[in-house]
Amino acid sequence: MTVLHATPDDPGDGLAAVVALRRLADRLEDAEVERAVRQGWSWSRIAEALDVTRQAVHKKHAKHLRAIGVETGGDGDV
Repeated sequence: MTVLHATPDDPGDGLAAVVALRRLADRLEDAEVERAVRQGWSWSRIAEALDVTRQAVHKKHAKHLRAIGVETGGDGDV
Protein backbone atom coordinates (compact mmCIF):
# COMPACT_ATOMS: atom_id res chain seq x y z
CA MET A 1 0.00 0.00 0.00
CA THR A 2 1.33 3.42 -0.95
CA VAL A 3 1.15 6.04 1.77
CA LEU A 4 0.77 9.65 0.73
CA HIS A 5 3.03 12.06 2.56
CA ALA A 6 1.51 15.29 1.31
CA THR A 7 0.17 16.27 4.72
CA PRO A 8 -0.19 19.76 6.12
CA ASP A 9 2.35 21.02 8.65
CA ASP A 10 -0.39 21.68 11.21
CA PRO A 11 -2.08 18.53 12.56
CA GLY A 12 -5.26 20.55 12.98
CA ASP A 13 -5.42 21.08 9.24
CA GLY A 14 -4.84 17.38 8.63
CA LEU A 15 -7.55 16.41 11.09
CA ALA A 16 -9.96 18.90 9.52
CA ALA A 17 -9.29 17.22 6.18
CA VAL A 18 -10.11 13.83 7.73
CA VAL A 19 -13.44 15.21 9.00
CA ALA A 20 -14.24 16.66 5.58
CA LEU A 21 -13.47 13.35 3.87
CA ARG A 22 -15.66 11.42 6.33
CA ARG A 23 -18.56 13.81 5.67
CA LEU A 24 -18.09 13.44 1.93
CA ALA A 25 -17.97 9.64 2.22
CA ASP A 26 -21.18 9.69 4.29
CA ARG A 27 -22.97 11.83 1.67
CA LEU A 28 -21.79 9.55 -1.13
CA GLU A 29 -22.94 6.47 0.79
CA ASP A 30 -26.35 8.03 1.47
CA ALA A 31 -26.83 8.88 -2.21
CA GLU A 32 -25.72 5.48 -3.48
CA VAL A 33 -27.82 3.56 -0.96
CA GLU A 34 -30.84 5.64 -1.97
CA ARG A 35 -30.14 4.93 -5.64
CA ALA A 36 -29.73 1.21 -4.97
CA VAL A 37 -33.01 1.03 -3.01
CA ARG A 38 -34.85 2.96 -5.73
CA GLN A 39 -33.53 0.40 -8.24
CA GLY A 40 -34.85 -2.47 -6.15
CA TRP A 41 -31.69 -3.71 -4.48
CA SER A 42 -32.23 -5.72 -1.30
CA TRP A 43 -30.67 -4.68 1.99
CA SER A 44 -28.53 -7.81 1.76
CA ARG A 45 -27.16 -6.84 -1.63
CA ILE A 46 -26.44 -3.27 -0.49
CA ALA A 47 -24.78 -4.56 2.68
CA GLU A 48 -22.59 -6.94 0.69
CA ALA A 49 -21.48 -4.10 -1.59
CA LEU A 50 -20.62 -1.95 1.45
CA ASP A 51 -18.99 -4.86 3.31
CA VAL A 52 -21.28 -4.47 6.34
CA THR A 53 -24.19 -6.47 7.73
CA ARG A 54 -27.67 -5.96 6.33
CA GLN A 55 -28.81 -4.96 9.82
CA ALA A 56 -26.17 -2.23 9.96
CA VAL A 57 -27.06 -0.74 6.58
CA HIS A 58 -30.78 -0.96 7.31
CA LYS A 59 -30.37 0.72 10.71
CA LYS A 60 -28.27 3.50 9.20
CA HIS A 61 -30.44 4.27 6.16
CA ALA A 62 -34.00 2.92 6.30
CA LYS A 63 -35.58 5.55 8.55
CA HIS A 64 -34.22 8.44 6.48
CA LEU A 65 -35.27 6.81 3.21
CA ARG A 66 -38.81 6.29 4.45
CA ALA A 67 -38.89 9.90 5.71
CA ILE A 68 -38.09 11.21 2.23
CA GLY A 69 -40.70 8.95 0.67
CA VAL A 70 -38.48 6.20 -0.72
CA GLU A 71 -40.16 2.79 -0.55
CA THR A 72 -37.70 0.50 1.19
CA GLY A 73 -39.52 -2.73 0.56
CA GLY A 74 -40.38 -3.17 4.22
CA ASP A 75 -38.22 -4.75 6.88
CA GLY A 76 -38.62 -8.30 5.65
CA ASP A 77 -35.05 -8.46 4.37
CA VAL A 78 -33.57 -7.55 7.74
